[in-house]
Amino acid sequence: MNGKIVGLGLLAVGVIAGAGMWYAQEYAFYDRISGAPDLMVQTETGAQVLAVTSFEGIDSDSSPLRWRTCATLSEQPVAPVPFEGATPLVAPGWFDCFDAARIGADLESGAARAVLSQAEIRPDVDRVLAIYPDGRVYGWHQYNDKTPERGVMD
Repeated sequence: MNGKIVGLGLLAVGVIAGAGMWYAQEYAFYDRISGAPDLMVQTETGAQVLAVTSFEGIDSDSSPLRWRTCATLSEQPVAPVPFEGATPLVAPGWFDCFDAARIGADLESGAARAVLSQAEIRPDVDRVLAIYPDGRVYGWHQYNDKTPERGVMD
């Protein structure tokens, strides 16, 4: 009988810890961004601020990689700097406008293009946007390459 009580206690602790971990990853550290911030892209001539509508965004102070955004552009940027190796990061399930798998597949197929929004938005992190021809835009933060070609070396 004592073994069953200990076993049930361990099982209960495991379930509670798992539920706490899931909640922390999905909800606890994310905040919705109120109001549309200035989104920009780097172009051959400098930064261009983008006019956006239908903005939704989330961010977190716990990690520089938790920023995600979905919006619609009023007009396409002129000659943006492409971003090689763009890999959209998965958003929490409740932030349903951002589908990293679909965005990644669209980047690979050419249905969308990845552009540099801001280099070194935080140390070692770039802001990347996926822009679609119909004006949809999705953004995320991604660790950057430390290479001489980029002019960034530690």
